[in-house]
Amino acid sequence: MTFWELFIKGGPMMWPLLACSIIALAIIIERLFALRQNKIIPTDLVEEVERLTRMGRLDDIEKLIRRNSSPICPVIMVAIKNAGMRREIIKDYMEEAGATEAYAIERYIEVLGIIATISPLLGLLGTVSGMITSFHAVGSEGPVSQMLSAGISEALITTATGLSIGIPVYICYRFFIARSDYLLMEMEKTSARILEYLKGENDEVQAKTRQEYLGH
Repeated sequence: MTFWELFIKGGPMMWPLLACSIIALAIIIERLFALRQNKIIPTDLVEEVERLTRMGRLDDIEKLIRRNSSPICPVIMVAIKNAGMRREIIKDYMEEAGATEAYAIERYIEVLGIIATISPLLGLLGTVSGMITSFHAVGSEGPVSQMLSAGISEALITTATGLSIGIPVYICYRFFIARSDYLLMEMEKTSARILEYLKGENDEVQAKTRQEYLGH
């Protein structure tokens, strides 16, 4: 039996299950590339930013950040624009910028959770539909064995398909949640390190640097 024949035997519920599988696969592939650590928190970029920050070269940091599209860049940009201010103030600005970037990191992940939930339910709906067909065959005057076989096939195929989609998608959903949480934590740690160089409490050097930077 070919895949297409199996698909047809599964009945109408196979179409929404197919749509769920295609959407889930597209999101999984996209998130695997999007949630690479070197894409979210580029090691070379962070090391260069820390080096320039220690030297007080804030204008060079801005030029460097503008050439990079990493999610951590807006957080660093907010920090250098408020360099020399009290630590609490800079931290608040950085957290606000980080919350915006967190949305981009967590994008589409909830869709995987929805697909993982509804796929087995769609399979169950197909099971009910198949059982209805089977019971209808028992009371009909047509070829009972053929109709009964078709109903049971539909019930089993949709159940298996729904579970086959839902289980791996749920695993990927939990993996991406853990991955995004880890990356957000790493962003916070990196931002905290940079913040230590920019805080302005009794730090005349950084305050002076900020004045020079803003007047640049």
